[in-house]
Amino acid sequence: MAAKEIRFQSADGKQLSALLNRPAGVPTAYAIFAHCFTCGKDIPSARIIAETLVGQGIAVLRFDFTGLGNSDGEFSNTNFSSNVDDLVAAADFLRAREQAPSLLIGHSLGGAAVLAAASRIPESKAVATIGAPCDPSHITNLFSDHVDEISEKGQVSVSLAGRSFTIKRQFLEDVSEQVLAPLIGQLHKALLVMHAPTDQTVGIENAAFIFGQAKHPKSFISLDGADHLLKRRADAQFAAQMLAAWAMRHTGGDSHDAVSAETVLTAETGAGRFQQSLALGPHHLFADEPRAIGGMDSGPSPSQLLLGALGACTAMTVRLYAQRKKIPLQSVDIALAHSRGHFENIEVACEGTRVPSEIIDRKIQFTGELTPENRKNLLEIADKCPVHRTLTGSIPIRTVEIFVNDAHNS
Repeated sequence: MAAKEIRFQSADGKQLSALLNRPAGVPTAYAIFAHCFTCGKDIPSARIIAETLVGQGIAVLRFDFTGLGNSDGEFSNTNFSSNVDDLVAAADFLRAREQAPSLLIGHSLGGAAVLAAASRIPESKAVATIGAPCDPSHITNLFSDHVDEISEKGQVSVSLAGRSFTIKRQFLEDVSEQVLAPLIGQLHKALLVMHAPTDQTVGIENAAFIFGQAKHPKSFISLDGADHLLKRRADAQFAAQMLAAWAMRHTGGDSHDAVSAETVLTAETGAGRFQQSLALGPHHLFADEPRAIGGMDSGPSPSQLLLGALGACTAMTVRLYAQRKKIPLQSVDIALAHSRGHFENIEVACEGTRVPSEIIDRKIQFTGELTPENRKNLLEIADKCPVHRTLTGSIPIRTVEIFVNDAHNS
């Protein structure tokens, strides 16, 4: 399904706005994404990371901290400690409504926040930071010209990324009291540090400090050439793909509630025009269409999935037959193509009529010391694979509607 809009309560009673990106079927794990200072859950890099994790079967909750985006409250009354409390509240919500998060992801100050919150979320197994400062007070560099004025007057309106924010003295006092080093050293969770050497907002030395304080298992990925906010789509996609591969190693694949292997589930993700999340038993992937016809090319097209099923089934059937008959088949390679057009050699109801039809071309290459009889038998058995029989047979498809009353399913 597309990202579901959610509201949950913060520790001090504010309603926080969130989006839950959920794969088809039962997620292999749940994650929380914490955004950067003064940003929000809807920044492109957060969306790309969430959508990529969904493709690996991981559900992602991303939310606006108090006073930002669509969340209630006043930003001027928040601080680093309240951000950490918001993260814990998000985990409490997931634990009560879905499943406790096993992965915590934080971008910039959100990265420092997940490091601070991890010990308060016992079910979390892994923490990932992107461009995170090693000291929350580092964030005051964004408005360093106003720090003395804020201390003197109590609060000052500052411009950050083209928007005006009121920063109070209590914010400065709160970040000055935060010490992350001992929390990082006692994390007892897998840690992934991602940082760009060219980051002009939070220097690479911050990543070095975090990585140095952490104990194994820990990993570092350099986001070469990226800016702090991962504004280039290619940079955000690279970070998302690396994060997804790492997350599956430390958090995923152990769901006991996965749908049966015989059931395939699909759900719209809401990303692009066509993208679908597929759950094939415990396996997850995307289906999409090429960019040329308006898709994002984030996964195979339905036609490619169909051809892939036929090719894989053919090769498996041939391999089993060769093993059973002790045929010295070293390898079998298959190329498939799907064509639409007018084919005169296709039998039709009315003789002499040329009608639009479809055909699948399958080319099979056998390698091994095979006799002509071996090759003949292998070609014959190829036509007997279950998917081949399904496609060439007359199988009915029963379609029923499952009605869900959204008003009673919130």
